[in-house]
Amino acid sequence: MSPVLLDSSVLVALLDRSERYHERCAAAVRELESPLVTCDAVVAESCYLLRGMPPAVDSILENIARGVFQIPFQLSRTAAEVARIMRKYRDVPADLADACLIYAAGQLGVGEILTLDHNFKIYRWGRNKPFHLLISLD
Repeated sequence: MSPVLLDSSVLVALLDRSERYHERCAAAVRELESPLVTCDAVVAESCYLLRGMPPAVDSILENIARGVFQIPFQLSRTAAEVARIMRKYRDVPADLADACLIYAAGQLGVGEILTLDHNFKIYRWGRNKPFHLLISLD
């Protein structure tokens, strides 16, 4: 079963019931049987955005510890490639979390992503492959 990439926008919406897309994100995650893959930058960004909700931050870390959210690579080993991706998409712009997810897509060979970020319609992984956004905002 191929993994699905998890972006901070969906992670935050999952854990903050006041978020506009909370129900849509929760439903999308419930329908999945695939492992959820993310990166340290997404975790850091999500924890920062949820800093006023300590139980939500605890939930993120607990899900990592239990293997619900998998982190397959370390930035220290991939920093040069992630920096290249950030330069490529400087005009969009791609932040660190986005670049890490683009890198992960190429490494894992998957383009399915849970995100609310429209920039993933622009980003490409592998050799110019589009991402498949699993949550429609249209």
